[in-house]
Amino acid sequence: MKALRHGWARIRNFAFGRSNRERLREEMEEHVALQTEENIRSGMSAVEARRQALIKLGPVEAVGESYHAEESLPILETVLQDCRYGVRMLKKSPVFSSVAVLTLALGIGANAAIFTLVHALMLKKLPVADPKSLVRLGNNNDCCVGAGFHDSGEVSLFTTSSYEFLKKNTTEFEELAAIQAGFAYRPVVVRREGAQQTPRSVMGEFVSGNYFKTFGLTPVAGRLLEDSDDVIGAPMTAVMSYETWKNAFDRDPSVVGSTMYVNTKPVTVVGIAPENFYGDRLLSTPPEFYLPIETMPPIANAPYVHGSEMQWLYIIGRLKPGVSRAVLEQKISELLREQLVTTQRFSSKEGRERLRKAHIVLSPAGGGIQALQQQYDKHLKLLMWVSGLVLLIACANIANLLLVRGMARKAEINVRTALGAKRGRIVRQLLTESVLLAGIGGGAGLLVAYAGTRMLLVLAFPGAQQVPIHAAPSPAVLAFAFGLSLLTGVLFGMAPAWIAAKSEPVEALHRGTRSVIGGATLLQRGLVVMQAGLSLVLLVGAGLFAQSLSKLQHIDLKLDATNRYIVHINPQTAGYSQRQVGELYRLLEERFHLIPEVEKVGITSYSPMEDNNDSWDVMVQGKPYPHTLSSVLRVSPEYFDSVGTHLVMGRGIGVQDTETSPTVAVVNRTFVNKLFQPGENPIGQHFGGSAASVADFEIVGVVEDTVYSDARWRDHLMFFMPLLQRPASDKDPIESDESLFVSAIVLKTSRPVPEMETLARKTLSAINPNLSVVKFQTFESQIYDQFAEDRMVSRLTTLFGALALLLATLGLYGVTAYGVARRTPEIGIRMALGAHRGGVMTMVVRGAMVQALIGLAIGVPAALLCARFVTSQLYEVKGVDARVLVGAVLTLGVAASIAALIPARRAATIDPARALRTE
Repeated sequence: MKALRHGWARIRNFAFGRSNRERLREEMEEHVALQTEENIRSGMSAVEARRQALIKLGPVEAVGESYHAEESLPILETVLQDCRYGVRMLKKSPVFSSVAVLTLALGIGANAAIFTLVHALMLKKLPVADPKSLVRLGNNNDCCVGAGFHDSGEVSLFTTSSYEFLKKNTTEFEELAAIQAGFAYRPVVVRREGAQQTPRSVMGEFVSGNYFKTFGLTPVAGRLLEDSDDVIGAPMTAVMSYETWKNAFDRDPSVVGSTMYVNTKPVTVVGIAPENFYGDRLLSTPPEFYLPIETMPPIANAPYVHGSEMQWLYIIGRLKPGVSRAVLEQKISELLREQLVTTQRFSSKEGRERLRKAHIVLSPAGGGIQALQQQYDKHLKLLMWVSGLVLLIACANIANLLLVRGMARKAEINVRTALGAKRGRIVRQLLTESVLLAGIGGGAGLLVAYAGTRMLLVLAFPGAQQVPIHAAPSPAVLAFAFGLSLLTGVLFGMAPAWIAAKSEPVEALHRGTRSVIGGATLLQRGLVVMQAGLSLVLLVGAGLFAQSLSKLQHIDLKLDATNRYIVHINPQTAGYSQRQVGELYRLLEERFHLIPEVEKVGITSYSPMEDNNDSWDVMVQGKPYPHTLSSVLRVSPEYFDSVGTHLVMGRGIGVQDTETSPTVAVVNRTFVNKLFQPGENPIGQHFGGSAASVADFEIVGVVEDTVYSDARWRDHLMFFMPLLQRPASDKDPIESDESLFVSAIVLKTSRPVPEMETLARKTLSAINPNLSVVKFQTFESQIYDQFAEDRMVSRLTTLFGALALLLATLGLYGVTAYGVARRTPEIGIRMALGAHRGGVMTMVVRGAMVQALIGLAIGVPAALLCARFVTSQLYEVKGVDARVLVGAVLTLGVAASIAALIPARRAATIDPARALRTE
């Protein structure tokens, strides 16, 4: 009966010659009437039956209701209608929706994860009052204690006297605070009074009394440091960080007012710092305690706090409103020169000439002292570009999917157009669906971003326990993800929506059309070409960074890390003075040798591949060379054997080289090559720090060049001196010589000793309960950690390159498969007329490979061009290596072949008879 009624409606329409729109409207109304009858029979009310019939057939204008009436609806109601309809359409295509959401989640999530680090390291302001008014005196992250300027004369590190002089003579600052520059290299040992626990080595920062006042902070509990705490003779006080109070003391209120032994000295905790305040700079090891500068001499035994020309302070100030920075820069530079000219260091003619160039640059300090920004700046910008390209490839993939989906919905769009829908209205509807899709993908992307950020933090800061960067999305990251989702929704949705909205109403009356041409559109092929080109660029980039990392990790360090352990210590924190360390070093050697597996015990100022360096000026006696900087280490007799450094000439440091014997030194090959003539014997030669002290050290041996602070640091002059010897020309009291304190013990064992950390802690505790392990590492892990940043960039570029390759492959597969589906009748006719299956496969593969080859043709020069911008971040990689380029091309070619072969095999299995019947 239904069939008869439906057929009669069609005959009536054609018989009376009605317009296409009228015929379609009546036909759709007939469909709605039939569906309503079925709904009523199933038990629905008449109103509900009609409503469900309308919903089943799509938006209002598609079933014959007044389109103009819909246009008169409020814009919000229209948008909500578009959203409801878009959700229904996405639900009707679960496979398409799932693939699109996953693709977008990976693209948006990768960008959001990188942005989390970018925001934390480069954009985020300190959680303080009015960060815009904060300025730093200086712009370099000089560290940590020194007595020199940059060649340009710029000063960023100050003496205590310079700070006090500037604070007294500058009224343009509301507050001017001084901050210990190198606290990360001088941990303190803390134990709570009465607690039965081993002292902990933690970060403690010495600051001026107005430190917290300068930042405009209030305490969580108790009070913060004040100017009265930072005077000589005042009771020793400290402020604890909120994180330490929460994690180590479970927010115990009794901590405020309690006594902590800091480096064995009693200190009263007067308050808890604000939550989320991690200090004046972003570090992977933020301060746990803030102590006044005046407590540094008794607590840390630092001789340079007063009456010294050593520069060791950063300075941050809060400007008063209306102060001109340019004028203030000039004033404080003149004040600095006025103060320095009175010091011994600049009393000579050469010193006065250097002093003329001395100046201070005021830099914004709202984001803190950007110690990590300079370290990660280039790599983070690179990763943002790379993740952006991945997102662009993902957008191209989604655009292709939407183009295919738009063609599948052509009949619906034709009907809507015939019933009065304007093209702009349809574009808006389709664009709404794209934005909805992007929004869902962005939400899923936040989960990817959370996991990705956790991975980034592990890669960037291996082993760190309190990195002040949270993986959970912050408001800024949420805003970034939302904006990115909206942008991508419009980016990948606009073109497909505009193309799909172009329709021919008369086609809505046709049940089928025969086509023997028409595969993928030109836009679809163009998107595939773009994906192939961009993925090649990323693959080449991944290859370059992998090559750079491989070269770094295979440098001959001239070290042996097998069965070696590094025990980092700080004798000062245990209360040892310079006159007491000799006995301590003897005990360390003796006690560690009692461990059966220990073969060598090396004691040193710092160990190889550690982020540390101490440099002295050197001049060779009888040589015309000017001052040359050379790294210097104090080492024990067994040190060279403990790290695997080989002697190439003369002898090493021996047990006979005591504090009372003639001063000697062992130098490295670069030292000899730079300061001696070829073939000249350095053994027996003398050098020192100036023309008046060139006889300070006699060279007794030469060792091979080993790598210390950075594998990239070449032509590195080094000399090694006995643990307790001091230059003959050094007339300062021994109490002022901080170089006598070592920081590392290197243990060589006969076999792997998994329990060595426990044994080391017990050995130190037996010598002195306050002598704690600052850090314990195997030598291998210490070397491995020095490549953490390069490893992070290499792994991420490889991950992004693989993701781009996968997306490009799926894109090529999708377009090829869609082309085969559209050309099914054509392929059927070809095979009916005698075409072989192999020929059909060749035709399909050839079409796909042409797109891939065009992408390669575009991608190769693009990759060569982009490589020029990243060579500064690579090690010994000056351009695109042929192996890297060929490998990337072959990888993309294999992936493209696989993507083309799957639909080609499907095309070759088409049954001609069935293909023709589908028409």
